[in-house]
Amino acid sequence: MAQDFQTDSRQMLGRLREAMAVESAGQERLDQITQLIADEMRTEVCSVYLFRDEDTLELCATHGLNAAAVHETRMRLGEGLVGRVGRTGNIINSADAPSEKGFRYMPETGEEIFSSFAGIPIQRLGEMLGVLVVQSKTARQFSDDEVYALEVVAMVLAEMTELGVFVGEGAALSARHQHPVLIRGATAQEGAAEGHVWLHEPRVVVTNPIAEDPHKELLRLQDAVEELRVGVDRMLDTAVVGDNTDQLEVLEAYRMFANSKGWMRRMEEDISRGLSAEAAVEKEQSTARARLSTVNDQYLRERLHDLDDLSNRLLRILTGQGSETGAEMPADPILIARNIGPAELLDYGRSLRGIVLEQGSVGSHAAIVARALAIPLVIHAARVTTEALNGDRIMVDGDHGIVHLRPDDTVVVAFQDKIAMQAEALERYASIRDKPAISTDGHTVQLTMNAGLMADLPSLENSGAEGVGLFRTELQFLVRNQMPRRGELAALYSRVLDSAKGKRVVFRTLDIGSDKVLPYMKPNDEPNPALGWRAIRVGLDKPGVMRMQLQSLLRAAKGRPLSIMFPFVAQYEEYNQACLALEKAKHRERLLGHPVPEDLQVGAMLETPSLAFAPRKFFEEVGFLSIGGNDLKQFFFAADRENERVRRRYDTLNVSFLSFLENIVERCEQTDTPLSFCGEDAGRPVEAACLAAIGLRSLSMRPASVGPVKSLLRRTDLGGLRDVIHDARDRGEQSVRSAVEAYLDI
Repeated sequence: MAQDFQTDSRQMLGRLREAMAVESAGQERLDQITQLIADEMRTEVCSVYLFRDEDTLELCATHGLNAAAVHETRMRLGEGLVGRVGRTGNIINSADAPSEKGFRYMPETGEEIFSSFAGIPIQRLGEMLGVLVVQSKTARQFSDDEVYALEVVAMVLAEMTELGVFVGEGAALSARHQHPVLIRGATAQEGAAEGHVWLHEPRVVVTNPIAEDPHKELLRLQDAVEELRVGVDRMLDTAVVGDNTDQLEVLEAYRMFANSKGWMRRMEEDISRGLSAEAAVEKEQSTARARLSTVNDQYLRERLHDLDDLSNRLLRILTGQGSETGAEMPADPILIARNIGPAELLDYGRSLRGIVLEQGSVGSHAAIVARALAIPLVIHAARVTTEALNGDRIMVDGDHGIVHLRPDDTVVVAFQDKIAMQAEALERYASIRDKPAISTDGHTVQLTMNAGLMADLPSLENSGAEGVGLFRTELQFLVRNQMPRRGELAALYSRVLDSAKGKRVVFRTLDIGSDKVLPYMKPNDEPNPALGWRAIRVGLDKPGVMRMQLQSLLRAAKGRPLSIMFPFVAQYEEYNQACLALEKAKHRERLLGHPVPEDLQVGAMLETPSLAFAPRKFFEEVGFLSIGGNDLKQFFFAADRENERVRRRYDTLNVSFLSFLENIVERCEQTDTPLSFCGEDAGRPVEAACLAAIGLRSLSMRPASVGPVKSLLRRTDLGGLRDVIHDARDRGEQSVRSAVEAYLDI
């Protein structure tokens, strides 16, 4: 019986191919297909529902229901059995549909109450496009073979929808990739940019989803898989021979999948059902992406990512659609990608106007590089890689995490007005670039900048920053495939000091772990990496790495003043151990005859609440402290800054957090310990003014924020602002933001 139905499946796809070849309008073609499927499946009804917008499915074609209901019957996501398939992406196969939870009878379709119901998601690469439905009066559970055949047909419908075969009247049948799209993501780097789409990985388009000769398609698949296996083996050999194990684990996973008999068997079975080799591969890829959205286990997600990437490589081999498509990068490129590594992003450099990622995180390598290059970055932009095409006009609002793809004229005008206003503001800030940040009541606030690349250093002079309050040394480790050598690091750090032209640069030692994993270090499977083996903890447990970096910094200074800061210090003892390692490095440098800085300042980042309560002796001994606001805030509120559900619940201007910061300021004042604040909040003018008002006199931020912060500080009475903060706290307000903004007239 199974073999007989496989023949029917090929016959149905063959009839589909014939229907596609006939010149006809999109609606007529879709109507023919529903009748064809109903005949082949021996059901009274076949219907196709497609999304007209993100939340609404529309009946676009039917055989067996009232034709007048086409384009009139609509349902919300999750409504009825069809809406449930559309929301979950799961198949519903029921012999008694009216008894199913959520069943909805639609009298407007003229339907009788059918017993049997099979709803199959129409999806492409994890993107839901609609639902294919068959119904019959007879109480009938559709067999596994029948459901499988419907999945194959749904996959072909998805490809045809993507190619615009069914374009007709109405929103649901409108041409894809033609209309304006608003995508809401999350901010990873502020700023606004407009330009044209440049896809990091060009789309692979399957133009022949139905096989004419299954035997020929099987041979094509086998040849392509063999080429894929050879390529993976070659990459593995290269990684091992070059002592370059950065992707060894991933490549081993690739080899496992490339040699997986189950993966190959499923694709071969799809071809035997009538799909082309390309369509069979994409069907597997769509399944992997659909599962990704429902899997929480990190290891399994990574393996599904591996399978997805491997499928993409196999598709490129089969179609010949490689990364080099012949398209020219636009003059104003906005990079679109699912995700991207720091080295790949650096290859693009400052040519990019903006970046939009489907995945990513605010602390990811890509975000760090984007901040260093001052390129607006939006992350968690769902569906952007499936919606965008090379050359599409696009506007990126990094301040609010919004992307306007193919915007209409009203959006373009409003967005360009915003960019023009920002340009005018920059001109105003340029006029105060060389002036100090002195408040109206005479308090001076030192404004420094964060950096991590040599490309940042020109901003030191142009931004008006007084120095580099934080130089992230881990970027030089993250963008390489192997551990950098001591001499390379020393040369780099020396160039940084040269470029600073005598201004102070605070070098933070290697801050890795959590979301910053070196490609050549084996990642640790930790339940909560943010609270795990990271930063100073790694340095103390891997003394060779810390010693190498400290020696590089000492050699780079060549006797000049040097400031070194240890990250994520949670207790006094960790700072002592790190200082001991530095003393040993200094002793070794002296023995080698290298000059050691006479002016060597050694500090720590206060990123954990525990360090705020360290013994007084710690505050007396530490050379300087820098509050790492990003981590400190998430630990203070127990709110993961990568979690959009909770991170926005807690305001920096919450009275509890400001009171905690005031306690740190008071402790440092008692011991005359230099104190600064480093983090995203330091670069937000209102927050920066409040930090200065409670006693923080040194702030470190991204270069582009120095002008706006300085402008506000120069017209603010910090003493008066401090009174406003204390009055709001005394009134029992949870946040002082509204009172502060009223005082500042913002």
